[in-house]
Amino acid sequence: VNPEDARRMRETGLHLMRRMLAVLQIFAVSQFGCATGQIPRTLWQKDQANKDYSPLIKKLELSVERVRQLALKHQQEDRLIGSSDLQDIPLGGRDELTLAVRKELTIALRDLMAHGLYASSQGMSLVLAPIACLIPAFTSSPQTMHPWELFVKYYNTKNGQAFVESPARKLSQSFALPVTGGVAITPKQSLLTAIHTVLTEHDPFKRSADSELKALVCMALNEQRLVSWVNLICKSGALVQSHYQPWSYMANTGFESALNILSRLSNLKFNLPVDLAVRQLKNIKDAF
Repeated sequence: VNPEDARRMRETGLHLMRRMLAVLQIFAVSQFGCATGQIPRTLWQKDQANKDYSPLIKKLELSVERVRQLALKHQQEDRLIGSSDLQDIPLGGRDELTLAVRKELTIALRDLMAHGLYASSQGMSLVLAPIACLIPAFTSSPQTMHPWELFVKYYNTKNGQAFVESPARKLSQSFALPVTGGVAITPKQSLLTAIHTVLTEHDPFKRSADSELKALVCMALNEQRLVSWVNLICKSGALVQSHYQPWSYMANTGFESALNILSRLSNLKFNLPVDLAVRQLKNIKDAF
């Protein structure tokens, strides 16, 4: 077969496949009411019992209140002791607040953000979408996804690495100069920088997604930006549509009540360690 005939055969085959998929799509829409790109509801049936997110809201509210009370307590102690003596206080004096943030607040926030969160399948959208409604009801549920991955996806879609590693930013960091010419840094810019910092410090040591999310939450509280950073994820329509089930808390409410709860911490000052998960490993590395 000469090259020209081979090319024609390939084109004919592709044309026939497109026509066949088009016919299947028309059949699926007419018989099952399912359009391209939609995932059949049967895929979600196994998760229907997990629709109720009220316990997760309550868990977040309790953790926020505990962190708030501990932070107020530490602020009062700081005023009495004086900033010059704070360095002499053993870490144990602040461990309670740090643990509450990392093991209670972050976990509660993670669980609420994970409600109805799944890893979208490119294979489903490109290959199986035309016949999605014909997939058997016993098809396995979509793969779960860690909320930290949402932040990483946001970082990637916004070209976070290019932004953080731009020559202007590197120059400003080297000489402690304002990179924006006196203009206030936006929540988006600060979030991209924070995610980059967490990835740079934690990924080399293969830290878990939980550890990286804890570091980000600590950094957010230190900078009083927890609400604004989470809100950026909530307002990212592409991420929400691609990774949240229709009945999820995020898709249904836009995370509004959770943001209101988190805002109770916005006026408090924190000085939390960000690198707890990698500090010892960094010290070992530096020793050699």
